[in-house]
Amino acid sequence: MGFSSISSIKAGIYGRLAFVLTLAACFFPPLLHAAQIDSVRVWRAPDHTRIVFDLSAPVEHSVATLADPERLLVVVPSTALKASLDNLTLADTPISAIRFSHDGQDLRLVFDLKNKIQPRSFILKKHADKGDRLVVDLLDDVNAAPVAATANAPAPAASSAPATAATPPPANPVLPAATVKPAAPSAPPPAATANQRNIVVAVDAGHGGEDPGAIGPGRLREKDVTLAISKELVAAINAERGFEARLVRTGDYFIPLKKRRDLARNMKADLFVSIHADAFTKPSARGASVFALSRHGATSETARFLAQRENESDLIGGVGGISLEDKDQVLAGVLVDLSMTSTLNDSLRVGQQVLNSMGNIATLHKRQVEQAGFMVLKSPDVPSILVETGFISNPEEARKLGTPAYRKQMAQSVFRGVRQYFFQNPPPGTFIAAQRASGAQMVSEHVIAPGDTLSAIARRYNVSVNQLAAHNGMKNHSIKVGQTLKIPAS
Repeated sequence: MGFSSISSIKAGIYGRLAFVLTLAACFFPPLLHAAQIDSVRVWRAPDHTRIVFDLSAPVEHSVATLADPERLLVVVPSTALKASLDNLTLADTPISAIRFSHDGQDLRLVFDLKNKIQPRSFILKKHADKGDRLVVDLLDDVNAAPVAATANAPAPAASSAPATAATPPPANPVLPAATVKPAAPSAPPPAATANQRNIVVAVDAGHGGEDPGAIGPGRLREKDVTLAISKELVAAINAERGFEARLVRTGDYFIPLKKRRDLARNMKADLFVSIHADAFTKPSARGASVFALSRHGATSETARFLAQRENESDLIGGVGGISLEDKDQVLAGVLVDLSMTSTLNDSLRVGQQVLNSMGNIATLHKRQVEQAGFMVLKSPDVPSILVETGFISNPEEARKLGTPAYRKQMAQSVFRGVRQYFFQNPPPGTFIAAQRASGAQMVSEHVIAPGDTLSAIARRYNVSVNQLAAHNGMKNHSIKVGQTLKIPAS
């Protein structure tokens, strides 16, 4: 075989090989990145800033702080950035700018910082309708002085809303702002006297930030409803002499369940009230409820279902390495202690007063306080209740919960129940306890609802019919719907 023949054969082989490789490249492009970042969100909390990256697949990552100037470096191997970083709102955060580059297939994100921070990061696995997420928390360094921003950092936009950048951006807002605007929180009242303290109520707005809670018709989000009602409740409590209320969650950010309990204890709260508006598998489910902790089992299937939903909040909102089982051994020991029994009994009593009061303005799911293993209620020494203001999955109840007037009504009804309980059971050393000891009349109110009778109202508030009639100047025992009765302390 001649040289020209061999050359022709080689040329033919190389030509066919090139054709096959070209064809393969068309149908099987090289996989340069194993994952991509589809969207980015920024949330600001009182003590940290949270950045959430939505991922197309699980990733590895590393973080490192850099000085002179202050920066945070996040490296995500084999990952592409699909989301835009241009429209993130960074006002009120320690971030002045976010830059990115690729080192081969690795994504490098650089956060230019206004001051020193302590980083914390973790991966959240897929759960429910949430995909894989990378969470980076910038914990505020309270001792750090602000540092100069980098020369190329753009001025942050003047907005306090949670920042979101996604590809593509959402076509419609999740919820019209007018339907979720809460009342401005009132300032806590001063102590009643130098030697008499206020009764302190910690009000916890369920969910927040990454965890929207249940979502109802019209994209009504539970986290917005609960914050609005909670602010109304705080305002009502702070308007009453001898009482002081504080919000556990003051804005749209996530707080782990255990930290909510810890914050209430740090407030030296006499009562912890967690506000919710949950959903059920059937849209026909309706009615307000009050729950207390159960040490044994749920009192109904609905209670068990709702407790499971609420306990998943940490998995949705973002806590690294969380387990649905509470592994706090100290708390586990306290649960069988007599002090926990006393706390549970107080929770049931105040819960029943709140439920009775809510029944004046809302349909009740059950007329007794239900019990289940809600993690947020597992405080060993603070009476704790979880108030379900209605089913946001029910179109009619969602419509009501979306209106400021009804949210205020609901908050007022919860407040009246709380007030009535403490009028009857004031903690020692409080202004209310001193008033009760002095013989002062501690008066609450009850608005007559259809089906009410004077004897039933008297039983509900643990007073006699004659006491009730005399206190209201009634010549007979006839009542009418809409009438307001003043309830003396029992």
